[in-house]
Amino acid sequence: MKEVMAFIRVNKINPTKKALAEGGFPAVTCRSVMGRGKKRIDPELVTLVLENGALPISPQGEHLTEVFRWIPKRLLTMIVEDEQVTEAVDILIKANQTGNPGDGKIFVLPIEEAYTVRSGEHTMDAY
Repeated sequence: MKEVMAFIRVNKINPTKKALAEGGFPAVTCRSVMGRGKKRIDPELVTLVLENGALPISPQGEHLTEVFRWIPKRLLTMIVEDEQVTEAVDILIKANQTGNPGDGKIFVLPIEEAYTVRSGEHTMDAY
């Protein structure tokens, strides 16, 4: 089993939930998170843009307003069989890809153990 973690834009949550459900992945956990990517913004560029008094109206312009701005995102986590990882990742990419910076990140992690809380059963079928 694998855990698929996806950080996505807030406005993409409903289309993503729909795409996952239609693709056979209805079991998803969603959390509101704040963060930012590792791409650095050149402070001189921010100063230049602010001095000229005009920020471009775009996602890129929005990110220029603060050098270390926290950006709201949604974190989706789901547990899938090893052979389902590619399909799940493809659905997530298709539902969230805009071609702009900030579309998100997907991470795939191994699940080594699983337990059912109700019964205490230790099984890889517990999810």
